[in-house]
Amino acid sequence: MYPKYKPEGSLIHTPENRSFTSSLAGLERAMINGTVLEETALLCDSEMNLHFDLGGIMGILPKEECVYSRPGEVQKDIAVITRVGKPVCFRVIGIDKESGVPVVHLSRRIVQRDCIREYLSTLAAGDLIRVKITHLEPFGAFADVGCGISALMPVDSLSVSRISHPRDRLCCGNFVWAAVKSVDRETGRLFLTQKELLGTWEENAALFTPGQTVAGTVRSIESYGIFVELMPNLAGLAELRPDARDIEIGDTAAVFIKSIIPERMKIKLILIDTHQNIGEIAPLRYFVDCENVPRMDRWRYSPECAGRVIETVF
Repeated sequence: MYPKYKPEGSLIHTPENRSFTSSLAGLERAMINGTVLEETALLCDSEMNLHFDLGGIMGILPKEECVYSRPGEVQKDIAVITRVGKPVCFRVIGIDKESGVPVVHLSRRIVQRDCIREYLSTLAAGDLIRVKITHLEPFGAFADVGCGISALMPVDSLSVSRISHPRDRLCCGNFVWAAVKSVDRETGRLFLTQKELLGTWEENAALFTPGQTVAGTVRSIESYGIFVELMPNLAGLAELRPDARDIEIGDTAAVFIKSIIPERMKIKLILIDTHQNIGEIAPLRYFVDCENVPRMDRWRYSPECAGRVIETVF
């Protein structure tokens, strides 16, 4: 079941949101009901107030109402100006009609405060949630976990197959599923992980058969061979070719599957050909029914027959 508080951008195109934001009467109803709404911020003025067009009516979101800050935290101007051109969630906290031209006063801070108290504070390690990727850094991906509140998904939590940068796996603006990796109860910050949703070694290996020639992605070039990712949670090793100098990390590779060895979690490959990858990132395949499975307690990647155990205990 989807939570009441969703990543920003989830509501803006819904009929219910449009019914509230398209008229003064709708905005008045939303104010009375405490309804969370969304609209795109049009501009930020010199006083750091965000402006919105709400069905021809001006909406103002003051700087002090833009971000919920915990005691001791300092709100930075960048947190306000980066909202321009993006969907922003808010509640209507007042409507000024005295000048003859109504102006609607908004608060994002209140929405974020309630999101933390009523939703994020209830989450625990292992809970599955739907998030929106907002920013990518070499060390990980930042995701909106609800109402513009960010959580970090470290790069080593994105998949079992190692990648050099989160952009190899994700794109900004994408909605993806993730598991809560840990919760810092002192700061309230969440840390996320995704690899536990992308299948065990056996589940991924079952998609392939020795004798097949398939496409993969070059992820690492070592002195003893080339690691080729077949799936985000599955990679095989191809023997080093004399022309390996022409092969680059990120290239698409055609590989022949020589053997699959569950006991050693090994897939031996023969490199057939490579070319530069200029295509889009492939959609993620989840091996967990994220819509209906609310949480995970344990995930074992390695097969039972393998001598090495790789698992996550939430």
